[in-house]
Amino acid sequence: METESSPRSLNFIEEIIEEDLRTGKNGDTVLTRFPPEPNGYLHIGHAKSICLNFGIAKRYAGKCNLRFDDTNPEKEDVEYVDSIKEDVEWLGFQWNAQPLYASDYFGRLYDWAVMLIKKGKAYVCDMSADEIAATRGTPTQPGVESPGRKRSVEENLDLFERMKRGEFPDGSRVLRARVDMASPNMHMRDPVMYRIKRAEHHRTGSDWCIYPMYDYAHGQSDYMEGITHSICTLEFEVHRPLYDWFLDQIIEPGKIRPRQIEFARLNLTYTVMSKRMLLRLVKEGFVKGWDDPRMPTIAGMRRRGYTPESLRAFAATIGVAKRDTVVDMALLEHCVRDDLNKKARRVMGVVNPLKVIIENYPEDKSEEFEVKNNPEDESMGTRRVPFSRTLYIERDDFMENPVKGFFRLSPGKEVRLRAAYLVTCTGVIKDEKGGVAELRCTCDPDSRGGDAPDGRRVKGTLHWVAAPTAVESQIRLYDRLFTKEDPTVVDEGQDFTANLNPDSMKIVTGFVEPSVEEYGPGAIFQFERLGYFCMDPESANGKPVFNRTVSLKDSWTKAAPGAK
Repeated sequence: METESSPRSLNFIEEIIEEDLRTGKNGDTVLTRFPPEPNGYLHIGHAKSICLNFGIAKRYAGKCNLRFDDTNPEKEDVEYVDSIKEDVEWLGFQWNAQPLYASDYFGRLYDWAVMLIKKGKAYVCDMSADEIAATRGTPTQPGVESPGRKRSVEENLDLFERMKRGEFPDGSRVLRARVDMASPNMHMRDPVMYRIKRAEHHRTGSDWCIYPMYDYAHGQSDYMEGITHSICTLEFEVHRPLYDWFLDQIIEPGKIRPRQIEFARLNLTYTVMSKRMLLRLVKEGFVKGWDDPRMPTIAGMRRRGYTPESLRAFAATIGVAKRDTVVDMALLEHCVRDDLNKKARRVMGVVNPLKVIIENYPEDKSEEFEVKNNPEDESMGTRRVPFSRTLYIERDDFMENPVKGFFRLSPGKEVRLRAAYLVTCTGVIKDEKGGVAELRCTCDPDSRGGDAPDGRRVKGTLHWVAAPTAVESQIRLYDRLFTKEDPTVVDEGQDFTANLNPDSMKIVTGFVEPSVEEYGPGAIFQFERLGYFCMDPESANGKPVFNRTVSLKDSWTKAAPGAK
């Protein structure tokens, strides 16, 4: 698997940058930016963009700005600003200087709008949003000009100033650019630059009641910051002529002119990337917040136990493309497993416990076995695991009437308890409904450490937890949030929520060895033979809570190039 440190060929964005550096277009400067809207939490798609923008800056000894596109106060919140900063830092990146905001530039953006009016390239339009949409035309038919196009410069200047002073109701007037109502590019048909919106802004309060539109503010913000390469996703490709048109109106000789470059956004199976959809999941209670471990948000993945290294490796593996594709969720899970396999401490935990009593082991005896914390990294040392007469094993590791090929515990069958003893099942205790309640076993006292002294072969090896010292825990078993690879494919009359997986989270009570109590929230473990689990920040009735990060099974490697 290619990683962020592996030798590789240049992607098309790096080819552009290297050509600019070779020709001295921007001197030796490379300045990118990551410009999120603070209207929700960042998701895995944003993680790809973060890795790309910050990674390019690092590769070419440049810098990357973090700029919040806060031009829509109705949907923005300081909570989102803070979460975005945390996510960027957690991923391992540091922005240039202080975080920036489009609202930092409201004054200058207004002045440029006035300049455009004076040049006859912007006008105040009295039509409603619906009327503007209805008169924009079609791709094959030109639009209908607004009556506001006939206004004089003086009248437009007066109306725009009065819009700024708050003399008109919300939605009653807008400022539009005078471009070309017959352009084959619909975004060039006199786009809206400003709208009236009385809303408290998280930074400017009630100082403004008119706010710039994204298409107007974005390129100008890039220009003011000296951005050399404005990297965005493919949906903005059709916006690029407008991006350039606005820059043409304000560009000054000798100043860096940003270049917009588009790349394919990340689409991931079994999830949605729309902030609108994710907000619905949160607001309507389908999940338990933006950081719910089932969410594709960076906060949710962090809480689930994904590591920044695994997300960066994922971004490096999928690379940068010019065409949209859908990436298999299994590849992301593979990257997580690959990273955690190297660094997660091994512990024994049981998520579906079945009690076992070893009848020939003394009731008053206890002992400890030394077990490696991670066979992949000897430097992680060992731990002492307590053993006793009463244990818990995984219920799935016992079968009263074993099928062919079942090598775990069954009546009369001998198995190995990991690092402890060989045991044989001698009896089955049933409950009143006929279910298996507990097992009786005997151990070979000469097999301490798990090996038979006479060299006999034992196929099955089970993990276990000693009952007296076991840490009772709430264990949350997470699965994919949706049942379909593309959750947006629905029957008539339904929406994407119809494809939510009712079994995306199962909560069980299990037992974990006591070594986990040495660690705090965020600690990640491999529960041997079960998967990777992360200790959640919250506890349940005083019990620690573990979130299953990912199972041990890796389906991606079966299809990965070169896999065996």
